[in-house]
Amino acid sequence: MTKYWIAVASAEHARKGKAGFMQVNHGKKAPLQRIRADDGIAYYSPALTIGGKDRLQSFVSIGRVRDEELYQGIMGGDFVPWRRNVDYADATEAPIAPLLDTLEFTRGNRNWGYQMRFGLFEISEADFRAIAEAMGAKA
Repeated sequence: MTKYWIAVASAEHARKGKAGFMQVNHGKKAPLQRIRADDGIAYYSPALTIGGKDRLQSFVSIGRVRDEELYQGIMGGDFVPWRRNVDYADATEAPIAPLLDTLEFTRGNRNWGYQMRFGLFEISEADFRAIAEAMGAKA
């Protein structure tokens, strides 16, 4: 059964993933084990840079998990984060503000950003399709 997810990362990091991979929670393995091939993934970026005060609050990439492979990437030094392969769609970045009254996980919720702190969470297919449409991508 296909599931849909929002991953949270700085735009700088999410844009690097457009090369064909995803990683979450500073490269932790456990969250990625919840994801399966063909699941939909949308990256939300609260800021341009990690820990930055440069607010962005936009969806920056969207795609589908390619396969069941879970592997460690080489980043340099001792950092070898866990990753999944993703086929990203051609899409434009889209701010979340116009979608706040549309998305199930934000509608009527003043504290919608709280769940973003977990780095990865499941959303409905309807929300995934709304995000894809806002980004000009095929869901």
